[in-house]
Amino acid sequence: MKLSNIIYTLSSLWLLLSVFFILPLGFSFYYRDGFHLIYIAQMIGMGLLSLTLRFLIKRPRELSIREAFLTVTLSWMTFSLFGSVPFMASGHIPNLTDAYFETMSGFTTTGASILTDIEALPKSLLLWRSTTHWLGGMGVIALAVAVLPFLGVGGFQLFKAETPGPIKDKISPRISETAKILWGIYLLFTVVEVLLLMLGGLTFFDSVCITFGTLATGGFAPTNASIAAFPSPFIHYVIIVFMFIAGSNFSLHYWALKGRLQFYFTNPEFRFFLLINVLAVGLIMASRLARGDTFSEEFIRSTLFQTVSIVTTTGFITHDYEQWPFVTQIILLALMFIGGCTSSTGGGMKNVRILVAFKFLGSELKKLFHPHGIFPIRMGDRTVPEGLVLNIIGFLALYILLFFLGVMAMSGLGLDIDTSVGAVAATLGNVGPGIGAVGPVENYSQIPALGKWILSFLMMVGRLEIFTVLVIFTRPFWR
Repeated sequence: MKLSNIIYTLSSLWLLLSVFFILPLGFSFYYRDGFHLIYIAQMIGMGLLSLTLRFLIKRPRELSIREAFLTVTLSWMTFSLFGSVPFMASGHIPNLTDAYFETMSGFTTTGASILTDIEALPKSLLLWRSTTHWLGGMGVIALAVAVLPFLGVGGFQLFKAETPGPIKDKISPRISETAKILWGIYLLFTVVEVLLLMLGGLTFFDSVCITFGTLATGGFAPTNASIAAFPSPFIHYVIIVFMFIAGSNFSLHYWALKGRLQFYFTNPEFRFFLLINVLAVGLIMASRLARGDTFSEEFIRSTLFQTVSIVTTTGFITHDYEQWPFVTQIILLALMFIGGCTSSTGGGMKNVRILVAFKFLGSELKKLFHPHGIFPIRMGDRTVPEGLVLNIIGFLALYILLFFLGVMAMSGLGLDIDTSVGAVAATLGNVGPGIGAVGPVENYSQIPALGKWILSFLMMVGRLEIFTVLVIFTRPFWR
């Protein structure tokens, strides 16, 4: 493993990231908030650092799989470090721990915030906060693979290490073309949602920020009340649709745009994802009705919104679901673990893993009655390789282990059990709002400093799907 290869690749990724400070810079000039020099200095500083390293270090011919894993992990850590500078330099989040937490939450599309007054931030800083969502949703490295030709060699290793899900869909034989297609679809949906939200009466600024949070399944909103600040049913339904789209497999969207809509309903994971949403909405509505809530359009919309928001790990809020029956909170907590589909921007375990686990359980039950029988696990018309099944079972076990270790750590820091469970489930699953003191109308500001670093690590581990990060802590990795 060559350190020079990792540094050269990181410098190229930093150079790409620096370009996106143009967005808050433009808004800073437009709103005249006086923070334009921060973004200019950030762009120049990151640009000079990146170009200097690229000049001093020889371009790598190829990245090994070890170098790819370490590069991806370090890239997300350094993105969050560089991305936190505007928050600290502006004085709005002067503490490194809080600024890093907020930025890691943005890039990992978690949406957990330490801000108690979001609207006090200048619009340029709010836009940068939402931009971290948008970049992290489809992945900065995926964007780099698409637009930086030199990453063509080793690009597959980087793309595989960053892209969510156990199965990496290659729409095109060339990984760079796959990345371009996925980012193109992502950009198309971004433009469409911005236009629809503006049609619904939102300003361009609010439309962009909310769209960035929606399609990245992030959850950062430019208002203290999240989406509850915009009571329009039209706006809520638009966001519901695009949250569902973002939580679905983007490869299916590609084929749908090519006229093959039937792929949605022949895909086992998508059908399972749709079933989970329908069942959750039905159970939550039944629980609320049993308590005495009035059946109405707003009742349906609020249930649908919060269910889709949580299962896609977006984390937008229109209602305080902790005021709903306790059983609905258990359902929503379960949805935090399930998450979105493979090759989506959603977090969590992913629906395909849950589905394979159920099929594996069914297969093992059959073997109790037919010990010599062979019961392959099938997804549609394809048999799932045994190695992949074991990988999925191992992932689920490790996910649960990390969850319990996280809960123990947070409880050890003095948090009550509800808050510990909610905070760990919401950060590991990249959801954002949890339960307890980090519920839908609360934030993470009261979490101890060490707890914020632990949760920041869990956000990154959840976004990169555990193995990519934890493998670098194993002895074989460094041999």
